[in-house]
Amino acid sequence: MPKTQIRPSRDLRNNYADIVKSLKQHDHIIITNNGVGESVLIGIDDYVQYEEYLHRRFIYEELQKSKVKVSDSDIELRDAVDVFVGLEQRLEANGL
Repeated sequence: MPKTQIRPSRDLRNNYADIVKSLKQHDHIIITNNGVGESVLIGIDDYVQYEEYLHRRFIYEELQKSKVKVSDSDIELRDAVDVFVGLEQRLEANGL
């Protein structure tokens, strides 16, 4: 089971191999400087999962915004095919 470790910043230099081993076990390491937390280290696999989570959360929030806009009666919804046909017609009319 993952656990959180608290280690002084000097361990980055003196015990790097131990830190990497802990990160590979999905542990999180809080790095301190003079007893004050400064940063958190996580393994690359955990970082990738975190980035994917943030991306999914962003997509979800954007979908929620879209739902609100769609429920607005002042918004005109059009089929994507109709939009592209209209764009092509405008481009042809302008000689593009």
